Amino acid sequence: MKLVGLFTALAAALLCTESAAISILMGNDDGFGSAQLREFYRLLKADGHEVLVVAPVDNQSGQGGRSVFTASRNLTTASEFNLVPAGSPSLGRDPTDPDIWYYNGTPAACTFVALDFVLPRYYGNRTIDLYVGGPNYGTNLGGFLYTLSGTMGGTYAAIGRDIPGIAFSGGNSEQRSYTWINATTASGSPDPATIHAELSFKLVKQLIDGTPTGQRLLPLGYGINVNTPFITSFTNDSCVDPPFVQTRFTGGSFTDIAVYNETTGLFKYGNFIAEGVNRCINGDCSLPGELPVVDDSCSGSVSVFTIDYDAPLGPEQGGVRAALSPLVHFESRDRMSVKARNGLSKEDLEASRPLRHE
Repeated sequence: MKLVGLFTALAAALLCTESAAISILMGNDDGFGSAQLREFYRLLKADGHEVLVVAPVDNQSGQGGRSVFTASRNLTTASEFNLVPAGSPSLGRDPTDPDIWYYNGTPAACTFVALDFVLPRYYGNRTIDLYVGGPNYGTNLGGFLYTLSGTMGGTYAAIGRDIPGIAFSGGNSEQRSYTWINATTASGSPDPATIHAELSFKLVKQLIDGTPTGQRLLPLGYGINVNTPFITSFTNDSCVDPPFVQTRFTGGSFTDIAVYNETTGLFKYGNFIAEGVNRCINGDCSLPGELPVVDDSCSGSVSVFTIDYDAPLGPEQGGVRAALSPLVHFESRDRMSVKARNGLSKEDLEASRPLRHE
C-alpha cells in the first residue's frame, strides 16, 4: 500500500474509540506470574481481544532464542512466586485463569509449545494475529541484545513462524509477582508495572488502529523492539508518561566485556562501547540509537527489524512506521543526537573501558 493511502487509513482509524478485536499470543522471559505481563494481559483482555498466555514457569532471562524443552513431566520444585506447587505437570494452566498457561522451558520453547500443542488441542487451532513478549523487567537495548534476550527470543520464534511480533522491555528491573502490584504510589501515578503495561497497550492499539482492515499488522518477517525508560512513579512523577521515538538498534549501543575480580577470581560482565555494534549497515541511518533515546531522556524507543537481522529501507518499513504514527514520532539525528560518549558521565566512561591487568 502507498504511504498516502496508509496515512489516510490511519486518520480514519484515529476517529474510532475502540480497536478491532484480534487474536494475541503472549509470552515473556520473566515467568507467567510477572506483574508487568499480567497487567498487559489485563488491558488487552479489557479491550476485547482474544488473548492467550504461554510463558515460562520460572524466570528464563538471558536465554535468547534457545529452544529448550523440559525433560521432566512434572515440576521438581514450586514455580516462581510459589504460584504452582512442586509435582504439578510441567505444562499447565494458571489456577486462577484458564487462558494463562505455564511451561517449564525457555521463552522460544514456550512459543512453539503454544503454537504446536496448546492452540491445536485446546483452542481449535485458533489463528494468531500478533505475538507480544513482555514487558520485560529491564531494557533490551541495541543489536547486542537482539539474540541474548529471552524476550526477543520468544518474539523472534513467533516471527519465524509467520506471526507479527513485538518485544516489549521496561527500565524497571525489579522482579515482581502480579500479586504485588500497588494500586497507588507516592507520586499519585500507577505502579511502574502498570505504566509499562499501559505504554505497551497504547502501542499495540496504535498499530491495530493504524493498519487497514484485513491487512497483516506487520509485513511477513518483520518485528518491532520496544523499550520504555525507568518509570519513577514510586517516588515522583518526573517520568510517568514517556513519548515514543522511532529508533534503530545501533547508535550508542553497548556490548559486553569480561571484568575479572582479582580477589574472588571470578568474572562479571561490564559495558563497553564498540564500533562493531554501532555501525549503520542497513536502514535509515538518520534514526537515533535505542540506548541514548531511553537512557538519556524519559522516552521510549521503537525499532522496526526484520528476521534477517536488518531494517532495510523501503515501502514495507515505511508502512509500519506510518501505522505507528503519531504515537511514535520521528526525531532526526540533528534533533536527537546519538550521545554515545559525550552523553555519559565520567564514571560511566570509566566503567565502559576494559580493565587493564598488569
